[in-house]
Amino acid sequence: MPKLLRKSEGQPLRTAMESAGLSGPDLAEATRRVDPDGKGVSPATVGRLAGQGKTARNACELKTAWVIAEALDEPLQRLFSMPTRSTVTVERSRSDAEEE
Repeated sequence: MPKLLRKSEGQPLRTAMESAGLSGPDLAEATRRVDPDGKGVSPATVGRLAGQGKTARNACELKTAWVIAEALDEPLQRLFSMPTRSTVTVERSRSDAEEE
């Protein structure tokens, strides 16, 4: 499954967090309540997805994006998008049987 990308370098996520009155740790706790497995998303992951610095990350797993959107009561598509489809057709690896 491809990873989802945060939109606009995380600005919609930060805006949704602000509107909900949630800090990173608060959002992480809220994700535990909506996660069917009860695990949620760690505060560090929330920070990386909402952040703007060197540690910020643009991509995450579908489940991560889903529980964040659910906890914020926001449509998933408002916060995250699918990566563009790759049109690369070049073989990227060699068979183990190939020799130089």
